Amino acid sequence: GNFSFGDYFKEKAIPWAYEFSTEVLGFDPERLWFTVHQSDDEAAALWIDQVGVPAKRVQRRDRDNFWQMGVAGPAGLSSELFYDRGPAYGEAGGPVVDEERFMEFWNLVFMQYVQDEPYHVVGDLPAKSIDTGSGLERVALLTQGVENVFATDLVQTVLAAGERATGVRYGASGAADVSLRILADHGRAITFLIADGVVPSNEGRGYVLRRLLRRAVRHAWQLGAERAVTPQLVDATIAVMSPGYPALRGARDGIVEMAEREEMRFRRTLESGHTLLAGEIEGIGEGGVLPGATAFKLHDTFGFPVELTEEIAAEKGLVVDRGGFDAEMAAQRDRARAARTKASNTEAAPVYREILDAHGASGFVGYEILEVDSEVVAIVRDGAAVASAPAGAEVEVFFAGTPFYAESGGQVGDTGGAATETGIMRITDTQLPVPGLHGHRGQVESGNLMVGQRARLSVDAGRRERIRKSHTGTHILHSALREVVGPHVQQAGSLVESGRLRFDFSHFAGLDEEQILAVEHLANERVIENSAVRAYQVSRAEADEMGALAFFGDKYGEQVRIVEAGAYSRELCGGTHVPTTGQIGPLIVVGESSIGSNLRRIEAFTGSAAYEYLTGLRRQLDNAAGHLRVRPEEVGNAAAGLVARTRAQEARIEAYEEQARSRLAADIAAGAETIGAARVVVAEASGFNPEALRLLALQVRDRLGSGIAIIGAQRDGKAGLVAVVTRDLVAKGISAATVLGPAAKVVGGGGSRDPELCQAGGPHGDRLGDALAEARRSARAAVTG
Repeated sequence: GNFSFGDYFKEKAIPWAYEFSTEVLGFDPERLWFTVHQSDDEAAALWIDQVGVPAKRVQRRDRDNFWQMGVAGPAGLSSELFYDRGPAYGEAGGPVVDEERFMEFWNLVFMQYVQDEPYHVVGDLPAKSIDTGSGLERVALLTQGVENVFATDLVQTVLAAGERATGVRYGASGAADVSLRILADHGRAITFLIADGVVPSNEGRGYVLRRLLRRAVRHAWQLGAERAVTPQLVDATIAVMSPGYPALRGARDGIVEMAEREEMRFRRTLESGHTLLAGEIEGIGEGGVLPGATAFKLHDTFGFPVELTEEIAAEKGLVVDRGGFDAEMAAQRDRARAARTKASNTEAAPVYREILDAHGASGFVGYEILEVDSEVVAIVRDGAAVASAPAGAEVEVFFAGTPFYAESGGQVGDTGGAATETGIMRITDTQLPVPGLHGHRGQVESGNLMVGQRARLSVDAGRRERIRKSHTGTHILHSALREVVGPHVQQAGSLVESGRLRFDFSHFAGLDEEQILAVEHLANERVIENSAVRAYQVSRAEADEMGALAFFGDKYGEQVRIVEAGAYSRELCGGTHVPTTGQIGPLIVVGESSIGSNLRRIEAFTGSAAYEYLTGLRRQLDNAAGHLRVRPEEVGNAAAGLVARTRAQEARIEAYEEQARSRLAADIAAGAETIGAARVVVAEASGFNPEALRLLALQVRDRLGSGIAIIGAQRDGKAGLVAVVTRDLVAKGISAATVLGPAAKVVGGGGSRDPELCQAGGPHGDRLGDALAEARRSARAAVTG
């Protein structure tokens, strides 16, 4: 489109649009039609008199040619351009008759009015503007002379990928064509969404991506695709779109991996969910209502977005009880909210609102100074406001101004102290019980505190310094993650503590050792660069234009604070930071783990805590080197050699034990007594652990032919027993569990219930002989019937 803000208006926009349509796009002037608002004589005259369009091809309409956003704000008349596709697509008579035949491809909006509600003009804008838009794919459709957008060159490539992935040809059936079109359309959308940093989730933009992806997967599954289809759709999209969007090529591997992981996750539950839904639909019948509880189960258990359930139900002539589904979702959110333990019962207590209403927000001055004189404006003890607090009292104190940072944005609250003429308080935490109100929590150590007193407030400077090292380190770690792992990485939470940080971020897989080292290396390079860190206020709109990163889900006002480190990090942040990155000291990653679907957590030490961590590792390395009698730098090779030798020894020992066990099994089997057609043997093999005892019993059984073997062992004062029965005897109703049961009771224990192999144990190892005698009686009785 083209735009003008206070410059040209209708007199230029209209002829330019015509010139572009006929001379650049090459449209036949005789096939172009135009609409204007019924009151817009000026636009009609420009089309007819200046451009030279026949009057019969300029049609007037009402609200269809009045552009507005549905809310109070700018509005204006519009003029639309249409292309006549010919009688094969519908009736003659222009766009007022048939918009399938006469396809709109451009809209010129003449922005000049202000409305207070839809279609109600209350005034004029200070300057007239032009806001136009042309549908790129519609233009492609018309210039290429094809039937629909799915037949255009760019979309055809992706649609063909869908054909290859499913083995179904476009045109095979109406239903198959719909599914292939969905694959082509959603495949392109999925590619660009992931490339722009969106990650599948159950909220916001991530939910849109998840819905599109799972809808596409369901249609591929319907077409019989047994393997993942998203890699082919992504590759086809990149092949045709990367000339215009070259960044897609570099992001290809990340896009494919994320899309395929999400697809395979859904495929694992798709068939079972579809079976459940089909059964429900069959029981309801056409024209019925699918219960909201069923839609919720499909969402919660099988990962079906409710919109997908609605689509499937609609295909069978049903509607979903969306109200019931929403109620189930609300109940789930209520349960989750009730389960969260972090929120205390006092967070919304009226006492805090009363303090805020009476005294206003706390004046925070802690960015610049850590000690101030202030006034005690309120004291809360046991949930109620009090005038004073004696020594030993646990209190929450509110001051007119404070240098104490209250926990927010992931950064923990400050600690320190407060002193008045009559008392001293130790501050152990600072919180925001309500926005804007700093609550200083702690204990009165001596004397008493009274409302109205002047107080000297002092933040623990050493702790604050360690915290701000961690906070700036978090920003640097975030930027390093985005550079090493990919621009899709977005903050999902953080905890900034003294010397330690925790950063949660969106990513579809665990980081390997190479990636973690690369992130850590880049972060420390930026620390060593000693770049300046500065904070400044801008409007939210300016912050967006600058590309400042925001924590998705946080709420921001019209004015926001940006913290900038070097040229690589710019984030919206209200926390405290070091003035230069070099003051962070070393930043050492100590952990990386999963905390949920497509969510990872990385943990790190900063400053002196990182140094202490490295010192501890060096001590351990030196200690290991001493034990191995090598230099510290040789520990890795020496340890690998030791492990290899140990494993070789273990293999030799295992082979020896196997030989010894085999010989013992042969000796035991040789001593079996024959009772009828079966052989029975009972033996003791003390010192064997339960697993070795089981293996020995199996080897004895294999030598019996048909029979029962019972082996017992005493180890560490406890008794272990194993009974095995050959399959032919099991088929006759003899069970190892039944045979061994009485013996297990003798040693004070119980056993498993497998008929072929029963293993038991008990605390009375001294009764093993009696137990084996009981087992022999049981075995004889079993085979004699």
